[in-house]
Amino acid sequence: MGIFEKGFEKPSPIQEESIPPALAGKNILARAKNGTGKTASFLIPMLEKVNTDITDGIQGLVLVPTRELALQTSAVAKELGKYMDAQVMVTTGGTSLRDDIMRLYNTVHILVGTPGRVLDLTNKGVCSLSDTCTMCVMDEADKLLSPEFQPVVEELVRFLPKEKRQILMFSATFPVTILDFKNKYMPDAVEINLMEELTLKGVTQFYAFVEERQKVHCLNTLFSKLTINQAIIFCNSVTRVELLAKKITELGFSCFYIHARMYQSHRNRVFHDFRNGACRCLVSSDLFTRGIDIENVNVVINFDFPKNSETYLHRIGRSGRFGHLGIAINMLTYDDRFNLYRIEHELGTEIKPIPSHIDEALYC
Repeated sequence: MGIFEKGFEKPSPIQEESIPPALAGKNILARAKNGTGKTASFLIPMLEKVNTDITDGIQGLVLVPTRELALQTSAVAKELGKYMDAQVMVTTGGTSLRDDIMRLYNTVHILVGTPGRVLDLTNKGVCSLSDTCTMCVMDEADKLLSPEFQPVVEELVRFLPKEKRQILMFSATFPVTILDFKNKYMPDAVEINLMEELTLKGVTQFYAFVEERQKVHCLNTLFSKLTINQAIIFCNSVTRVELLAKKITELGFSCFYIHARMYQSHRNRVFHDFRNGACRCLVSSDLFTRGIDIENVNVVINFDFPKNSETYLHRIGRSGRFGHLGIAINMLTYDDRFNLYRIEHELGTEIKPIPSHIDEALYC
């Protein structure tokens, strides 16, 4: 029932490929773009395997790199498991450790969290993984295996019951760290790669060469000419996020902003309000690019052009979700031209010069 209430009528390609082997107990290494239904592709089998009669110990662990993604994933888990009595808990850094400890004294079947906080709770002996936790999911695994997280993640994996643990890894990219981890902990993994089919599908990409001092004026022009359901505007630094949000407000447009230096409670509120349509425009740093699912976003603007293809792919993945059309507009300075050519080549895509008129049929 929870699946139907979420509006799922048929499985997406990643769900079709990954749910059967996950239910069969296989390790999985899956490559799929954000917005393809991958969250449900691991939560459905995880919920299916939960035994609600067991009240002690975590049965399913979902590791994610950011607080926002943890909150979203736990919300989806609760919706999908609405009629199953499966108890889902979310835990991240920046929240009350004492509250989390108290919550874990009650029944928790599925734990969704960031690696550092989960390890902290495990080391304190209040989060039990060693006997009952048979399934571990790593979402945005490329980030989870970056130098910042990898030692913590590997320590957590060693807490899992070795003979019966099942690991599911999902990522839009497969850096060497993922392949090394696979060979070490899950050499028999079923490999699924849907990126060929899904990369940038439904997103029309444009660029405009703009002098730095003209960028705000250019943005104002775009606001007046585009039909925007919701838009996310990316900057390359926290400082520029705040400055641009101030400029947009001065132009008379309502605008939210979000970045890593904000208090978590503030970030949660901004994320929730934007997702619910309280504002049409969000200015963000790259904090916001990993797996955040906001269906109404039909325009993405790179106010600052990204330095690499991975960041570009994650940013643009915001605007063409589940077959919804979207456009991406990149503001380029003269110094960005080499990054433009390299990103086009690496992603095998075409970023066109912006025309004087953009057909609404491309993104509405």
